Amino acid sequence: MCSSRRRRPRRHNVAARQGRVVLLVPLVLALGGCWAKSGPEVIVYTALDQEFSEPIFADFTAQTGITVRPKFDTEATKTVGLAQAIMAESDRPRCDVFWNNEILNTLRLEEKGLLEAYPSPLGSSFPAMYRSPQNTWHGFAARARVLVVHTELVPEAERPGSILDLADPAWHGRAGIAKPLFGTTATHAACLFAAWGDERAREFFRQLKANEVQILASNKQVALSVGAGRVAFGLTDTDDAIIEIEKGRPVAIVYPDQGEDQMGTLFIPNTLAVIRGGPNPEAARRLLDYLLAPQVEMKLAAGPSAQIPLNPQVDVEVRVETPQTKKAMAVDFPAAASCWDRAAEFLRNEFAGG
Repeated sequence: MCSSRRRRPRRHNVAARQGRVVLLVPLVLALGGCWAKSGPEVIVYTALDQEFSEPIFADFTAQTGITVRPKFDTEATKTVGLAQAIMAESDRPRCDVFWNNEILNTLRLEEKGLLEAYPSPLGSSFPAMYRSPQNTWHGFAARARVLVVHTELVPEAERPGSILDLADPAWHGRAGIAKPLFGTTATHAACLFAAWGDERAREFFRQLKANEVQILASNKQVALSVGAGRVAFGLTDTDDAIIEIEKGRPVAIVYPDQGEDQMGTLFIPNTLAVIRGGPNPEAARRLLDYLLAPQVEMKLAAGPSAQIPLNPQVDVEVRVETPQTKKAMAVDFPAAASCWDRAAEFLRNEFAGG
């Protein structure tokens, strides 16, 4: 059973925050001067939603003159499709940088030797748990796995407080999850296999199926369905939930499993990696440095997706809870990645027709 320590919320000190960011600015600018003339383009496979990542790519191009050619995944096959493409292209890589919106598929690529080690000067600013010891991937900008609840259908006193409530017969047919074969829902499932063991995790998902939890196409569809009142509550990510809240829908976020004997809320970072043998290696390293710079986490935190900065030197106001303000699930991500194949096989058998 996983355990974690509760950390006290940080105080936001605007003057100190600005001072820390200013100290990093010369480093970011110096990096630009250290590069030789770069290639004209960089090819990025990105699982982060196009609406969130494209403005950042546009800023990078404006500053460097390097054209970003992104390949986006479909909402239904988020993350998995891009990782499979990188594996399929391993003999002749077409991708320079993989911007994954989770971590386990990045670790799977690392295990297969498909990632290039690059010790970014900016990567060392991040906690060790969010970067590869071999410098093959870098984590930043996290989201939380949360319950989104329709406030008019579910009185506050009756709101679910745990992911286990998805299997509670009291919510029979009234809850929803994204199909657990792709994206952060598949990541969450593999983390449960690692934390609980295979048998307990399998039983949990069998209980969801028996409870007729609605299996929806994506996390976004879960949030939309709750906002429209088609389901009472569902499991999704903070970026999809906050959009519904800020549209004025009658929904609220519940950070699950916050009790003393509960496992805590799962926080999942975005990850960045340079692909070994990619066509534009110098431009790839330059883009990775740019994405790890403080201003990018600031933009992602302030933007519609309300992502959570992981660089402790970027102390900005956020619109969602963080691992500093909520009990976080303690996760062995490499162990979860090793669970991926058998978890995926089980879930395909249970939910492929959902």
